Amino acid sequence: LVTTADNLMMYKYIVKNVARRHGKSVTFMPKPLFGDNGSGLHTHFSLWNEGTPLFAGSGYAGLSDMALHALGGLLKHAPAVLAFTNPTTNSYKRLVPGYEAPVNLAYSQRNRSAACRIPMYSPSPKSKRIEFRCPDPTCNPYFAFAAILMAAIDGIQNKISPGEPLDKDIYDLPPEVLASVPKTPASLDDALASL
Repeated sequence: LVTTADNLMMYKYIVKNVARRHGKSVTFMPKPLFGDNGSGLHTHFSLWNEGTPLFAGSGYAGLSDMALHALGGLLKHAPAVLAFTNPTTNSYKRLVPGYEAPVNLAYSQRNRSAACRIPMYSPSPKSKRIEFRCPDPTCNPYFAFAAILMAAIDGIQNKISPGEPLDKDIYDLPPEVLASVPKTPASLDDALASL
């Protein structure tokens, strides 16, 4: 975790300095422009043991029970995790319906409005992972990655079910069905209250 967080901090530092050298500025704000897509920090993760991928299995989307339980923990604790992964008021201007924002606390292979997605680019067991789509670049990656991992580990230890996947096109769901899907917090205050 620390190496990945270090790499992210170094990347942001380099990008800002290269831009400055060329008379440009860079922002990592989640929603710098109203009415346009925002900037996310989609975080992919998997667990391994001595070179063996632990998220590969025969369950939904080729995932193991461990991976599904990790998803369950992440979805259960997501409202609190967002206090670390989305720590600014601007973060919640990105997390609004539309613009493919991950506002639904659900998981899917394809659905880009779901908070968690299972990338299906390769059938290889080594590529089995979870993509948590809520985080944004304003987060402290050391805290954010630790919070994500802690939620996933709680799901594994307590065998938390993630429920059924949301593989339907979210934009085609009737309002009464969509209302039953849990949502991300609407503000930083809501996320902090979930802690």
